Amino acid sequence: MEQQSSVLMSAKIHFVDARLSLVHIPLNQYQSYLQSILKLIFPAHQSHGDLGTASQPHEPGVSWANQYAFLNVSVTPIECSIVCTKVLAEELFAPNKSTAETSATTSREGAVVSLEDFVVMSVEGEGLEAGKRVLELTSPLALAGISIFFFTTYFSDYILVPAKSKKQVIRALEDRGFQFEERAEAYVNPAARHDRNKSSTSSFGTVSPSTPPPVTVSELQARTFALLKRREIIPRVDTDIRLLQCAGRRDLPSSFTADEMGLQVGLTRCLVYQPRFLSLTLTSSEPASLLIERKLIANFDSENVLLGNKEDFLVPIMLDLEPLPLEATGIVCGVADRLCGRSDNGDLMNAIEMSYLSTARTGTVIVEEKDLKHAMEALRIEENDALEY
Repeated sequence: MEQQSSVLMSAKIHFVDARLSLVHIPLNQYQSYLQSILKLIFPAHQSHGDLGTASQPHEPGVSWANQYAFLNVSVTPIECSIVCTKVLAEELFAPNKSTAETSATTSREGAVVSLEDFVVMSVEGEGLEAGKRVLELTSPLALAGISIFFFTTYFSDYILVPAKSKKQVIRALEDRGFQFEERAEAYVNPAARHDRNKSSTSSFGTVSPSTPPPVTVSELQARTFALLKRREIIPRVDTDIRLLQCAGRRDLPSSFTADEMGLQVGLTRCLVYQPRFLSLTLTSSEPASLLIERKLIANFDSENVLLGNKEDFLVPIMLDLEPLPLEATGIVCGVADRLCGRSDNGDLMNAIEMSYLSTARTGTVIVEEKDLKHAMEALRIEENDALEY
């Protein structure tokens, strides 16, 4: 356990009331599913149960961005990935499969909807040191052999886990010192030390690992990079992509309606032309959160509809995890531990400001532009293994 080298904080974790599915869409079939994606993000007449939320669409005073308990739509240079309710996944994407397959040029695979149900935990708390949040939240689950997806929004973090692993997740967190509050179904870790980071694992894997999980984070990191090397998974950087972390504006009551409309119009323009990189997260309690290419900001009539620093660019480092077996776990924690610069005595040194977005079959490390070289060196499995494309 790390000592008192960083500021302590209280992290609260509670399960969101929704049963979710994970959807993978090949990029060459994106346009076939575009209308379904737009219908998902901007529902006109969905039922209460389908949305998995406490508010009906178009309810007075309720933002369109708060109609879902949790929704994530991500488009990367490798795939399109969606997390939504199981009902909507089947309704909006499964029926399109045969149509999409006929239009495929390089793959016969249509949209793949996970057979497993997932649940999501919301993580609330202020961030401190780089990489610490990822490690604190993912390490107990990784060491327990639990497959996870970890999303950080502009405001909070969300951890997606298989529904069948919920009790195991609770035990793992309690064993690490998180206190479970029965009434609020929330965990509180009085001694958790965190940083603002974003992370998540990839794959539909919900199968128990075939070998015993590692005992320490250091062992987990070693296993992670041995697996990446064995599967020839190499970190890649798209030198043309520069990202911004933004959120929908909700701090100006006088322009609320105009800002809401401006955000919808801008997002629609981005999605219609198949962005190279865009990740949108919607929840029932926070404004829309976006991880978006800087050049896509031009699709919004005014930059004022988005909160966030639009000058400091972020760079995605992508890991195509499709070759990994379904039972692969611990990728996020292993990668985060490597980037945090952990020394032999457990202290963090030369930590990189990083976040991690994983989609169905991809893991993406997000770093500041100034830290790109350092991050690539840390992630390199063998000399000159990091490629650009």
